[in-house]
Amino acid sequence: MEGFDDPGIFFSDNFSISESNDTQTNLQFSKKKFMEFIRQFHEGNFNYKYRDILKQEAAKDLADELTAPRPEGEEKVEDIQVLLSSDAHPSSLRGIKPDAVSKLIKIPGIIISASGIRAKATKIAIQCRSCRSMQSNISIKPGLEGYVLPRKCTTEQAGRPKCPLDPFFIMPDKCHCVDFQVLKLQELPDQIPQGEMPRHLQLYCDRYLCDRVVPGNRVLILGIYSIKKVTKTTGNRGGKDKALIGVRAPYIRVIGISVDGENTGNGSHSCVTNEEEDLFRRFASDSNLYERIARSIAPSIFGALDIKKAIACLLFGGSRKKMPDGLCRRGDINILMLGDPGTAKSQLLKFVERIAPVAIYTSGKGSSAAGLTASVLRDPITRNFVMEGGAMVLADGGVVCIDEFDKMKEDDRVAIHEAMEQQTISIAKAGITTTLNTRCSVLAAANSIFGRWDDIKGEENIDFMPTILSRFDMIFIVKDEHELNKDVTLAKHVMNIHCNATQVTEQSAEGELPLHILKKYIHYCRTQCGPRLSKEAGEKLKNRYVVMRASTREHEKDTEKRLSIPITVRQLEAIIRISESLAKMQLQSFATEIHVNEALRLFQVSTLDAAMSGSLAGAEGFTSDEDHEMLSRIEKQLKRRFPIGNQVSEQNIVKDFVKQAYPERAIYKVIHTMIRRGELQHRMQRKMLYRLH
Repeated sequence: MEGFDDPGIFFSDNFSISESNDTQTNLQFSKKKFMEFIRQFHEGNFNYKYRDILKQEAAKDLADELTAPRPEGEEKVEDIQVLLSSDAHPSSLRGIKPDAVSKLIKIPGIIISASGIRAKATKIAIQCRSCRSMQSNISIKPGLEGYVLPRKCTTEQAGRPKCPLDPFFIMPDKCHCVDFQVLKLQELPDQIPQGEMPRHLQLYCDRYLCDRVVPGNRVLILGIYSIKKVTKTTGNRGGKDKALIGVRAPYIRVIGISVDGENTGNGSHSCVTNEEEDLFRRFASDSNLYERIARSIAPSIFGALDIKKAIACLLFGGSRKKMPDGLCRRGDINILMLGDPGTAKSQLLKFVERIAPVAIYTSGKGSSAAGLTASVLRDPITRNFVMEGGAMVLADGGVVCIDEFDKMKEDDRVAIHEAMEQQTISIAKAGITTTLNTRCSVLAAANSIFGRWDDIKGEENIDFMPTILSRFDMIFIVKDEHELNKDVTLAKHVMNIHCNATQVTEQSAEGELPLHILKKYIHYCRTQCGPRLSKEAGEKLKNRYVVMRASTREHEKDTEKRLSIPITVRQLEAIIRISESLAKMQLQSFATEIHVNEALRLFQVSTLDAAMSGSLAGAEGFTSDEDHEMLSRIEKQLKRRFPIGNQVSEQNIVKDFVKQAYPERAIYKVIHTMIRRGELQHRMQRKMLYRLH
């Protein structure tokens, strides 16, 4: 089936195989039976269904026969391309073996890059430079195989010397060409074994298959597994390409593409049976569903219930809206977890990568702007520029988990501004001007600027620009609080997990949803439900937003400082998205006042509390204004009494301040805080060196 354009060829055109007479006879017989079926099959009332369709789209030979005889001067029959589809189970890219060459295969994957549209000749004409003899209508093999010009001219003319070697050249004006495009397919993330690099495969699309997909699309490809010669460039730039003897590279000649419109992947979670649908409807009617889903998210992590509820909202998402003027408002929810190390932020990100239907995990230190958004690369063979999508493009329709968000360069963080709010990536490089979709949620984890959260410093802990902070719907300050009862409970929980690891992994606790069921339920809700805000809920939210803005203005006036996290219309839209996601969990068409109340509560315990973090209240037991004034006095005296470079024993400092009736615990609190900020440095024998910023 390698030459599907030519009905007389059924084997790979990369090898020379002599056809037997029996094979040719069987081929002609099969072709005749197929044509008879198309010509004669009809339903009631002589409805020749296939014949009528073939008059518009059919194999060229049959269309020619059905429309003959045509009036004189009527246009010839145009070339017709047959596109196939199949209900067969797809195979994985890693499962394709060499014996699949020249056979029809079906594989899923993600399109990560696409070349421009180019022309490929199907028939060419060549002419000899010496004797001017011409050969026309030379057929070119389909696919990525080319044509090798004859080295000798066989035309014999009396009285003329023989033509020299390599005399032929192609006559472009007498060639017949079709459009073609080369795509790069990457295997699905859930099919990549742990620690392995993702595998890629070239796709060859021609004619009507061109411009069907863009980078980031999840597709099912039906095509012929083909091979092409591998060449290497000899010498420096501009050197000749030399074919490697006996080495072939695989590619697929595409004869059918099906694009996953929702980009929710093609795994087992996308197929919902009737029994599962009934189960999901029962889930939606459960009044305790919200709590069950929250408990089912990372159950091995103790506490952090509000963060888990927020992550549940992120997984289900709000409703994407397209305005009459063509603009879109995103429905995806972005969350930032900011705070102390060792508070299970990375574990939550890893769990979301497993549970989300489409998810990509990346680390901020190892990610660049091009790796997150998109890049323009030069093809090493054709030397043309091709566009390749990054993590946010490949996660279109899902979640991008970015760990160590604070370790990213500022320029790289700026590059994802458009991707987070407008949910597009605009490319204008190397003559390529285009826009890619990044309709994904962002779940980021970061540490504060001092490594650990410093309650005395307040908003100085947050080392992010307001432009990026305003794009997060919820920002959680995660603190490692020292509390005896909490530490005992947490220690028991950790010991229980490590002692009963096998039992925990095999079965879920009572009330929790199994992982595969929750994953399917998330996919089902995202594809089947798109709730909107009810009028009553909208009126309540409007009034609460006005009050919220007024309180933040009062806070800024009292403290004479602007909030590090601005409260703007973006935050109002964030509460709307959270309300819609809560309604989507229950498969409801409208978000009610109950959903708005819970959305406002989540926003209060996350973004609003983080915005008000300039207050020193709650600094490890120092809660009153008098306590904070005392801490400030100790810090000022330390800076006044010890010049830069002076080394003093810590014990002497503590004794000196205790004599002034300061509590020893407060003295150590200030000293350790200044050490974390880099203003004091430890030396041997418990000495300290005071340094200015």
